[in-house]
Amino acid sequence: MELTNVAAIVTGGASGLGGATAEMLAAGGAKVAIFDLNEELGQAHAAKIGGKFFKVNVADDASAAEGIAAAEAAHGVARVLVNCAGIVAAAKTVGRDATPHALDTFRRVIEINLIGTFNVISKFAARASTLEPLGEERGVIINTASAAAYDGQIGQAAYAASKGGIVGLTLPVARDLSQFGIRVMTIAPGIFWTPMMSSMPPAVQEALGKQVPFPSRLGKPEEYALLVQSIIANPMLNGEVIRLDGAIRMAPK
Repeated sequence: MELTNVAAIVTGGASGLGGATAEMLAAGGAKVAIFDLNEELGQAHAAKIGGKFFKVNVADDASAAEGIAAAEAAHGVARVLVNCAGIVAAAKTVGRDATPHALDTFRRVIEINLIGTFNVISKFAARASTLEPLGEERGVIINTASAAAYDGQIGQAAYAASKGGIVGLTLPVARDLSQFGIRVMTIAPGIFWTPMMSSMPPAVQEALGKQVPFPSRLGKPEEYALLVQSIIANPMLNGEVIRLDGAIRMAPK
């Protein structure tokens, strides 16, 4: 799919992986809508790339619907959706003093990372299905899982479960949407530089990067965006998860 004048939505697009993706799409000629809860960062990044910002809680039914409608009013019905919105929470199943994992924490991670992803997928696809095809296809959906879906570490039960759910929904949703000519792909990044990572001391960042076989460094958000670009361009990529991790297989901790 060519990006020129195509409407695109990036959730979590104010910074990090989503921010780099939004910038790449805009540079390719797409009309980009950023969905995020961080209004300050979102407005600034949208202004930088010539896009539009919409404050959207992806896990909320009404908020997602309103965001889709507002983006459509600004740019037309979107053909590209990249889901990058998500949170991380670290807690062991049983913590100190035999304390069980807080259920509210587990539920919140699942609601934002997994349910939020599906919420936006279904609403986006309902609108994209009404479009005339561009060549063979009407749209492309790209989700963000994680290497943790396969190699979840100690304390990552909630996060790994949420990302494993995204891996699991990729093929059935691709099959659901095949009748409309809408492709569905998922990227599972390894250890990437993100705003959260930037708060860690440089020595910690360097140590994490050295765990990657090659290249032995943190992944760059631009490298995630480059894979998004390749997926959009290649119509035979559908129903699959691609690990983007420099061959890392994470140890238990």
